[in-house]
Amino acid sequence: MLNAKQYRQRQTRLLRRMPPNSIMLVPAAQLVTRSRDTEYVFRQHSDFWYLTGFNEPEAWLLLSNHERYGGDYRVMVCLAKDPHTEIWQGRRLGPEQAAETFKLDEAYPTDALSELLPEWLDGHEALYFAQGECDFADEVVFTALATLRDAPKQNRAPQQLIDSRPLLHTMRMLKSRDEIEVMRTAAEISARAHCRAMQFAQPGCFEYQLEAELHHEFAMAGARQPAYGTIVGGGENACILHYTENSDEIMDGTLILIDAGAEYNGYAADITRTFPVNGTFSAPQAELYQLVLDAQLAALNEIKAGVTLPDVTQVVIGVITEGLCKLGLISDSVEEALAAQHWRRFFMHGLGHYLGLDVHDVGDYVHNGEPLPLQTGMVITVEPGIYIPNDTDIAPQYRGIGIRIEDNIVITNDGYDMLTGGVPKTIADIEALMAQRTV
Repeated sequence: MLNAKQYRQRQTRLLRRMPPNSIMLVPAAQLVTRSRDTEYVFRQHSDFWYLTGFNEPEAWLLLSNHERYGGDYRVMVCLAKDPHTEIWQGRRLGPEQAAETFKLDEAYPTDALSELLPEWLDGHEALYFAQGECDFADEVVFTALATLRDAPKQNRAPQQLIDSRPLLHTMRMLKSRDEIEVMRTAAEISARAHCRAMQFAQPGCFEYQLEAELHHEFAMAGARQPAYGTIVGGGENACILHYTENSDEIMDGTLILIDAGAEYNGYAADITRTFPVNGTFSAPQAELYQLVLDAQLAALNEIKAGVTLPDVTQVVIGVITEGLCKLGLISDSVEEALAAQHWRRFFMHGLGHYLGLDVHDVGDYVHNGEPLPLQTGMVITVEPGIYIPNDTDIAPQYRGIGIRIEDNIVITNDGYDMLTGGVPKTIADIEALMAQRTV
């Protein structure tokens, strides 16, 4: 788990990357209405969480390196203590305790922000802020700037407005040792949940029942929320890449694709496994499954610091195309099929993405027009797939099959560290685990 000292170190690193006499404003998330007078479960904004570890709404972090402070200056505004409100809505830390807990120079109640913000902005040359991300935050900031610009006989508002996201998100791309350990825990929880779902599955079960098994395992381990909408697709539903209805009965003889990950201490896991509901792969299912697994293993064999995702993707495309030609799903030669990009009909998504506080985590994939090489400390997914819906001219034995295999890895100098090895993915290991079912 990360502590206040580590969050403060992140703030310091950020301040060192800002030019002198700059200020950065980072708003927390707000409560979001679910219906009428109820809200969704609160989830903190990832950037705010990355810099503070503070899990309350309607807060702001202000970071300044202006010379008038004689060094770095850290201020938070947050909801004030209110015994009556806290009876109904839960405890608040309050400004005084927030300043002490998070080692801040000052802290104030949120309702003081509009009065204090023009004063804090005054005299800074550059303002770092994620303009356009949140209408409410935009209104607060631009109202303060207007107040400062309209002040009589002076206009000391920041002359530069700079998007804070590139600077902050570049930092988030490379994970610290402690972040990786949190992500390892998220991955281990998620792996246990996938194993549990495999052992629960049987012909006639419903997709939502498997979803419930997954979420129960998450919550019992302290990961109260999934990191994204859980996908449980039986049969042809697996061919819908972001299928989340999870409402259908799963028929005997079909495969189940589960794409699910826990969120633990703000960090996401993202695992996909595909397995037969009855515990045994049919011959056509096994042929396609082994092809996807071979493609993933080929990708993993290539991955290390310095390579690019497009380079690894080309290796995967080659394996998949050759395998589809061998099975007769593509009638052209391998060379002709690659030139015509026939593989796109079966594998239409990317090979992987960054993973962290967001399941599709922040960070650029291209720099100066060129793919960004993988770097030590990045965490990525590796997730090839093959999808063949029923409405197709492919041989009948392969129709209605969607397969994806996804793991989470940490990039190292000479390869990778597998975070999600706790859930089986070979045909033999999946069938062996499912044979242990007690339902």
